[in-house]
Amino acid sequence: MGRATPIAKIAIASPLRTLFDYRLPDVFSGDADATVGLRVQVPFGRRQVIGVVVAIADHSAVATDKLRTIEVFIDQQPLLPAPLLGLFLWAARYYQHPLGDALFHALPSLLRRGDALPDLRQTQWQLTDKGRGLAPNALGKAPRQRALIDRLLGEQAVDDAALAAQFSRAIIRLLESRELIAAHQVDASAATHPNPQVLRETPLVLGAEQQRAMAQIELTGFRCWLLNGITGSGKTEIYLQCIEQVLTAGRQALVLIPEISLTPQTKRRFTERFAVPLVVLHSGMTDKQRLAAWTRARNGEARIVLGTRSAIFTPLAAPGLIVVDEEQDGSYKQQDGFRYSARDLAVMRAQRENTPIILGSATPSLESLYNCELGRYSALYLNARAGSAKPADWQVVDMRDQSAPEGIASTTLEAIEQTLKRSEQVLVFLNRRGFAPAVLCHSCGWVAECRDCDARMTLHRGRNRIICHHCDKQLPPPQHCPSCRSTQLVATGEGTERSELLLQKQFPKVQVLRVDRDSTQVRGHMQQVFDTANSGVPCILIGTQMLAKGHHFDRVTLVVVVDGDSGLLSPDFRAGERMGQLLTQVAGRSGRSDLPGRVLLQTHQPDHPSLVLLLEQGYGAFAEQLLAHRKTQQLPPYRHLTLIRAESKDPQRAEKFLRIARQSAAELLPPTPQLGYLGPLPALMERRAGRYRYVLRIEAEQRTTLHQLLSRLMPVLERHQDPRHLRWSVDVDAQEL
Repeated sequence: MGRATPIAKIAIASPLRTLFDYRLPDVFSGDADATVGLRVQVPFGRRQVIGVVVAIADHSAVATDKLRTIEVFIDQQPLLPAPLLGLFLWAARYYQHPLGDALFHALPSLLRRGDALPDLRQTQWQLTDKGRGLAPNALGKAPRQRALIDRLLGEQAVDDAALAAQFSRAIIRLLESRELIAAHQVDASAATHPNPQVLRETPLVLGAEQQRAMAQIELTGFRCWLLNGITGSGKTEIYLQCIEQVLTAGRQALVLIPEISLTPQTKRRFTERFAVPLVVLHSGMTDKQRLAAWTRARNGEARIVLGTRSAIFTPLAAPGLIVVDEEQDGSYKQQDGFRYSARDLAVMRAQRENTPIILGSATPSLESLYNCELGRYSALYLNARAGSAKPADWQVVDMRDQSAPEGIASTTLEAIEQTLKRSEQVLVFLNRRGFAPAVLCHSCGWVAECRDCDARMTLHRGRNRIICHHCDKQLPPPQHCPSCRSTQLVATGEGTERSELLLQKQFPKVQVLRVDRDSTQVRGHMQQVFDTANSGVPCILIGTQMLAKGHHFDRVTLVVVVDGDSGLLSPDFRAGERMGQLLTQVAGRSGRSDLPGRVLLQTHQPDHPSLVLLLEQGYGAFAEQLLAHRKTQQLPPYRHLTLIRAESKDPQRAEKFLRIARQSAAELLPPTPQLGYLGPLPALMERRAGRYRYVLRIEAEQRTTLHQLLSRLMPVLERHQDPRHLRWSVDVDAQEL
């Protein structure tokens, strides 16, 4: 009995949580499985859309004669290797997201539109037999033509760009027409065989702890290593030496970093070390640049792929190692649309591709520490700084007895002055951009608040605007109070702009460089910051958490934390963990070379138990206490958390939808000690961009229980949704409440 008519299951960029069935053209009936992974063009309603074949089935719920046929196959080979396509299928199920939307989210935008993969073959020129046989005195009256022939005589082939840089196109075309030279296309993809010539510079000599860590790392087969090393302990050198081994074996390395701002420094470090092609992938690239880099990784030409969150979806011809630097960073979790965690997907991808993965951090997430406890990850420790560098000394500045009209205490200013006099550098950390976080009326107490959000407007003096940092609403600063008409308006609180002005006034002969989301929008600003800091001249760097991660400044010996209390007051149960990570990370920017470092922490709560524990015993003891508390309270990572979010201009619609969601969930799986429901509750910021936001928390002891519930609940909720008046989403392993 012959096989039934093969049906192609196609993913289309759509909010519908289903695949769509199409007939294959007869030409593929004998080899239907070969179409899996190909992009196709299909009729969809009255439109023609791009889809991806993700599976072949023998039957469909729709009668075969009613199925439409695939009209165009865009690709001749699958875009994605089978393990990576399988990862997409798993991720869409795990994060409860429509597969088509998830799949197309991760493809370069030009591929989503149906563009072909770019031809990245390189044009090279070489002499023909006629050209090689040319007499030495030939072309005597055409010295430039003779020079081009001589240029090719000494080499097997010369790249087109290199030749065109020396000779005009007219000369090149003339010699080609005379059949003296010929062009040919060279496939630039790297061969996947052992290549010992991967280094450009000699690796550093490892310290004793680094050697022990390297000796334990096995670079064959899947295993997840958590490299838990204090700031400045030499984690990057271990990454580099592991990557060297992988490259020498003819494999590729994928390295994830949390911020675009870290790209220039990391890329420079890698290109200084390795003599192999490297590509970068991040959201700041043009569509063409991104597609070219993606293609070079896919065909194996790029031996190292360096990127931010979405780079986890980049196909590799010969995967050999995945590195996730600063694995604890919250930016690895997508906060809208397809709400995936790049760190967690990296671990799943490594498992599916049977490759090792290294998660690195000075302040590991509680989830990763818990996975080490369970034996899922193998922990490696680096407790000493590399070379002669020593951990920075902490000093608390009690703001209760300090004069600090602009937010920086007088004793702190004295410490900055002394540091600059020693020709050293200072980093000032304040995690609030803008000039002042509030504008208020001195006469009646009115505060400038966003009309669409439950938030105050921040004054940005440089742009002469008050701006909501949640919906980006911008207005000119008020000239008088709209409540009492008083002109006594006061900008209160400190932001990076205000602190920058204070420091410029206090130290007029020293360059003050601000690093926040506003300043880095200026093209070349980050490079200027790096160049100034790396030059070693005395300067002050001031910025938000963009400065806290991964940067290496040899001459920074003093770090000032302006507001050390910001993480102590939040109702979010993760706030303490983030505070400990951020303070530890920013402190690690100090004293990274042979100069001793110091950290001044300004706080109004110097005796807060969490702060005391962090400063006296370090992040390890601090994290242990947090884990013990989470276990007692049955919070993640000891229970699994999913949020169902709903938002509407009418708060009652959002709340009603989540009441239906809770009732429906309880009918499917009644609450037990192992499965709980909380809400609907207002989000921590109830109103944002004119919409009221509510959340339903679902917590479960077993991940399988939670996902069985969600897979049954999603179709129920889709029947109840009102797309005209309501938006809702599901956030598995939610990081933001």
